[in-house]
Amino acid sequence: MYGIPNMKLEKHVIDRKVEIMKAEGIEFLTNADVGKNQKAKDLLKEYDRIILACGASNPRDLNVPGRDAQGIYFAVDFLKSTTKSLLNSDLQDNQYLSAKGKHVIVIGGGDTGNDCVGTSLRHGCASVTQLEMMPKLPETRTEDNSWPEWPKVLKTDYGQEEAISVFGKDPRVYQTTVKEFIKDKSGKLVKAVLMSLEAKKDEKTGRVSMEPVAGSEKEVPADLVLIAAGFLGAQNYVADAFGVKLNGRSNVETEAGKYKTNVDKVFVAGDMHRGQSLVVWAIREGREVAKEVDISLMGYTNLI
Repeated sequence: MYGIPNMKLEKHVIDRKVEIMKAEGIEFLTNADVGKNQKAKDLLKEYDRIILACGASNPRDLNVPGRDAQGIYFAVDFLKSTTKSLLNSDLQDNQYLSAKGKHVIVIGGGDTGNDCVGTSLRHGCASVTQLEMMPKLPETRTEDNSWPEWPKVLKTDYGQEEAISVFGKDPRVYQTTVKEFIKDKSGKLVKAVLMSLEAKKDEKTGRVSMEPVAGSEKEVPADLVLIAAGFLGAQNYVADAFGVKLNGRSNVETEAGKYKTNVDKVFVAGDMHRGQSLVVWAIREGREVAKEVDISLMGYTNLI
């Protein structure tokens, strides 16, 4: 509802879907933060089965000098604040993180980073730069990436297209990361030190990593930095409340190909189960976990 900008998903679509689900008999209990103001043990007593579908909402952070400067935010906090203010007051309440007139740096090249670029442009930012650690993908398929494999080619999304239209250039800077944030005496962010990266292969393991290039540092103006570097897994307090085990990737652990957790009556699906992924996977896992719950309750299922 709030994390996806309106230009990407109009909210009347969500309202309509919620009303359809209510008509089907689903009851929505809002402001129920399970693990905090709602006890997991009470739910376990009241319901026969529970499915955890809380997403992978732990944002990946940056551990660099100056990270505590004022003006550095996680991307989802930035996006949510804009959508909430837009829905509540058409941005008239000023209860959002504004990019107006600011030099914006977006760290991360995925969908969330692209949404930050598009939103910053709509705020009226002075400039926007999107940092990507990995090399730029080719514009056409390479010989080792033929059909029917997924095309590993350069994708220019709406945010980048709009930035090109407004500023005359692609906002993306490849093989680049932040080395340091610079703040003024009041603690406010004023600059960022960027450095280039190069791919290096470990001859022993065969793994390729992106390593800093010596002497490549440069300072750029920065008033607002949005960290869109991905997510690390389930919220610990929810997992702890139900006593479910997590794997090495901070996702809820289940048997291979299954959705049941180590706790009786408790199942898991979606990003909380598989890690940060696409909504189509959430839809598929929602259907599959429903079948598994149906079997556990009835001994059989008619769901397909």
